[in-house]
Parts: sequence; structure tokens; C-alpha cells
Amino acid sequence: MSPADLTLPIKTPSKVQAEFFTDASLAVDRLCELYDAACDFLTVKFSDSAGLSKQPANRFRAFYPEIRFRTTTHAATDNRLSFGHVPGPGTYSTTITRPDLFRNYLEQQIGLLIQNHGVPVAVGQSSTPMPVHFAVAGRADITVPQEGAMAFPLRDVFDVPDLTNTHDDIVNGLGYRHEDGSEPLAPFTAQRIDYSLARLSHYTATLAEHFQNHVLFTNYQFYVEEFELFARAMLADKSSGYTAFVSPGNFALTEPDGEIPSLSKLPQMPTYHLKRADGSGITLVNIGVGPSNAKTATDHIAVLRPHAWLMVGHCAGLRNSQRLGDFVLAHAYLREDKVLDADLPIWVPIPPLAEIQIALEDAVADVTELEGYELKRIMRTGTVASLDNRNWELRDNSGPVQRLSQSRAIALDMESATIAANGFRFRVPYGTLLCVSDKPLHGELKLPGMASDFYTTQVGRHLLIGIRAMERLRDMPLERIHSRKLRSFDETAFL
Repeated sequence: MSPADLTLPIKTPSKVQAEFFTDASLAVDRLCELYDAACDFLTVKFSDSAGLSKQPANRFRAFYPEIRFRTTTHAATDNRLSFGHVPGPGTYSTTITRPDLFRNYLEQQIGLLIQNHGVPVAVGQSSTPMPVHFAVAGRADITVPQEGAMAFPLRDVFDVPDLTNTHDDIVNGLGYRHEDGSEPLAPFTAQRIDYSLARLSHYTATLAEHFQNHVLFTNYQFYVEEFELFARAMLADKSSGYTAFVSPGNFALTEPDGEIPSLSKLPQMPTYHLKRADGSGITLVNIGVGPSNAKTATDHIAVLRPHAWLMVGHCAGLRNSQRLGDFVLAHAYLREDKVLDADLPIWVPIPPLAEIQIALEDAVADVTELEGYELKRIMRTGTVASLDNRNWELRDNSGPVQRLSQSRAIALDMESATIAANGFRFRVPYGTLLCVSDKPLHGELKLPGMASDFYTTQVGRHLLIGIRAMERLRDMPLERIHSRKLRSFDETAFL
């Protein structure tokens, strides 16, 4: 409890009783009502207080809505599903934010819970305060000022983000329980999601509403240019199912010959969305270079619960038999990127996922028109090493080269292992298809002339393979792609 809590009376919205639902759609309607009421309360109080010359006489607080679920039986559920059920008797809960954004997800997860256990869910107010920053995040006409800009300390009157309660203990499998003793019903709390939604807007310059269920990561701008060309072609084809192309700044293109305004300054991770009405389109994120960027992007995109993410970038080929432009399908990862060691120890294996591997290999065959044994001419399957040192070639080669050889690595980059490992950690199906752009161990460096020819001939084909793989995954039943291999002993019911 803060000092302000001891001195100022606290005003809150009227307390409401929890309601029970056996209809998932009605449950989400109620979540929306409670969430909107909390946001409206904080927005009004903040607007009223912002222009005051002295501190208000009250502290203002509103609470996130929550879903609560209780079962008393060990009765077996449909164990073919990796989600949609709790592991045993007990009380489970989760706080909820942006139910409008997550409506389809929430209806699906709540519906499965009710169906599999035959017990209603309770929807009510939680005991978790909603930070004012997140309550007004959707209001373009309101900006929360920096500390010191108002006539009183903001945190003395309103709740602000508390990073001590914003963590990944649930997904990291650390036995997290809520303060009231209930077990987590979902992998992320409302505060954790709100934090990531704010970060996503900052890093990508697009709203979370535009993100699609299938995410491609790349480490070069050239892929963005090809993605725009593909998007325009899809918008020209009215039977494609794609409805809009959104670029940084939230500019939405709905016609193939429309103009996309240029931003004066691109965000750190420019992001583009080829949308479908049901969210099953494709998002492309240019994460740039390095494992830190890869972790940042996936840490935040994970709260959107995508159905798959893939890395389609460039790599160094480590075998003399490889040629520039060859593809590498990762089936194992040598993790020397270091950024996830505290969250996911390096002794944890990151397995290949059969559904992803098959989709990628089939997509390569479709685009290149090579099959079977002939496919080996342009693609190798093997271990991809990811390092945190871009200039590893300049070090004494005896150490790195020996480790790479012992691991049977066939390619090296800086991002793929991070993206795969975070996919494993967040239960998001993952995969990697890289393109060999240089061979430093064999004197074939990425020089300007070689790069120009390589980019001209290979980038478009590589991106198209990633898109075709995603389209195959889109047609796959949800319970098949979200298989049990990514779930631990005691998992949350929500995917």
C-alpha cells in the first residue's frame, strides 16, 4: 500500500456482483461492459484532474474485469486437445484487458472450457487496479504526461503501471498463483498484455488490431518491398480473400494501385499486415539484426496468441557444398544468442514441429517446382546456430568453428534460435527457413556486387515460400497446429 492510499479516500466505480455464464458470447459481452466502465471512469477522472492546479482530494481506482472458473471433479476431458481444459479440481482465474480486441479468442477459449467441463464461468470485477495509462491508451485526444508535468504526482492519485506485477512467471512455468490462491487460467495477465500492446505500438507503428494470426519475421528491408508487391497483387485478385494492406502509421491500402504515404521516420521494427476479414492473414515484421530485437518482438507479439510465426531471413552457409541462394530448413538450434538464458535455460531442447516443417518443405517444392531428391539441390535440413556476435568471423576461428562443426550446424544467423525458443516458451508454433547470402568460412563474403545479384534473384522467391507455408498452416485445423508437444505438465486452459 502506498502512502497516498493511507491519506486519500479512494473512489471506485460501483461494485458489481459476479455473473455466471454458460454462453461464451454473453460472457465476453459482460467483459466488454465491465472493461469499458472501468476505462470510462478513469478517463473522466483523469480529464477532470489534468487541469487542476492542486492535487484532487480523492484517489481514483478502477479494476480490470476477470474470468473465474471452478471445478471439483477429476473427470477426464477430451485429451486430444492441448488446451480448453484445466488439469484438475480447483479455482482458476485471469484478469482481462481489451476484450474487444480478443473477442474471437476469448469466445473460443471460454466456449471450450464450458463445453469440456460442463461448468459455467464467472465474470466480474477483479481486485487488480487498472493503470490510468492503459485505460486511456485508446483515446487519441488524451495523453498521459510525464511525471512532474502535472501539478501533483500522478501516482498519488491514479494507479500507474507496476512492473513488479508484470512478468512471465506463468509461461516460464514457475508455479505462479494469484494473490487469492487461484491458479492461472490464461498464460498472461491483463497488465502483461497491456504492457505489450503499448510496446507493440511503439516498436512497429501499427495498432495491435491489425496483427494477423500468421507472422513472418525477417531481417532485411528487401523482404518488405517484395511483400508490398505481393499484397498489391492479392488486392487486385478479388478471390484471394485478402482485404487490406496496412503499413507503419496505420495506413490501410484496399486497392492495388493506392498510394502508401511515407513516414518521416520509420519505427524500430517496421511492420506490415496483409489482412483477411477473420484475422487469418499474414503480418511481416522487419526485426532488423540481432537476438535482442528478435526477443523484443516475440515477447510482445506473443500476447496476441498468433497461430504460427516463422523466420525468413538471411544466413551464413557453413558448408562448402552450399551455394548462395540455397535454402536452410532448421530442424535444430544451437543457442548461443544468450538473451533467453534466464527465461529458458539452454539445456531445454527446442524441437522441430512436424506441421511447420512439412508446410515449409512443401512450400519450397511448390515455388521452386523441385521435388524429392531434386529438392536437395537447393535446400538442406539441419542445425542452425544463432550467435550474439555479428562479427564472429573476426575472432580466433578455432573456438567457434570447432563448436559449429561438432554441432553439425549448416547455417548461422543472429535471430532464428531466439524466435524459435520464444515460440517454444510462449507455446506459439514456430519454424525457420533461411536463405544463404554469404559463406564466410569459404571466402564468399557478402560484398555489394554479389549482394545486388542475390537480392534480385532470391528475395522474392524466398518470401513467397514463407507466404505459401503460412497459407498451408492457415488451412490446418487449430487443434492440429497447436499440438500437445508445446505444452508442459500443468498448463493454463487458455491457449
